[in-house]
Amino acid sequence: MGRAIKNGIVEINAVNLRDYTHDRHQTVDDKPFGGGPGMLMKPEPLFEAVEALRRNETKVILTGPRGEQFSQKIASELSRENHLVIICGHYEGVDERVRKHLVDREISIGDYILTSGNLPAMVMCDALVRLMPGALGCEESDVDESFSTESGFLEYPQYTRPADFRGWTVPDVLLSGNHALIEKWRRNEAFLETLRKRPDLALKNESKSED
Repeated sequence: MGRAIKNGIVEINAVNLRDYTHDRHQTVDDKPFGGGPGMLMKPEPLFEAVEALRRNETKVILTGPRGEQFSQKIASELSRENHLVIICGHYEGVDERVRKHLVDREISIGDYILTSGNLPAMVMCDALVRLMPGALGCEESDVDESFSTESGFLEYPQYTRPADFRGWTVPDVLLSGNHALIEKWRRNEAFLETLRKRPDLALKNESKSED
């Protein structure tokens, strides 16, 4: 992330919603109509902030548990956008008019509840920025990572020197110099690793694997 910002690949700014309030207390939340626990983020500062930032190409993202689950596919899609505005949900959420009339997409990073949407926003930024050309030190770093391959499998096991560490040895095929065999081994190991740890992904993508 730091390299991407330094090299001008991406620009990231934090916006204080209180700068878009008009009352003495700079209020950004209020009690929900109809009663109930907690507070809701008010629509006025959110609309004013987004409208001040919006460009023709802007996509507005809301973090929240009601959204579609974040994935590598979504990260790849968002990495190709020119301008993103991420609204970090807080408290009991946002006024529904924000969700219906301001937001283009609502995204959740998992089936659990956090104190705020700040961490999900940072997770999404990290995942998509690293996909931008020039963001990584090695352009091939993300090619065969888990969820990045066309197969949809987890990443295959990897080894480095020494070839023998405490009696645990590197598979012979990786030392063979036979790139075709190595590639086949990696595909098979990726499938087996996925079957052990994420059987849902393995079954979904089984037709793409090789025996």
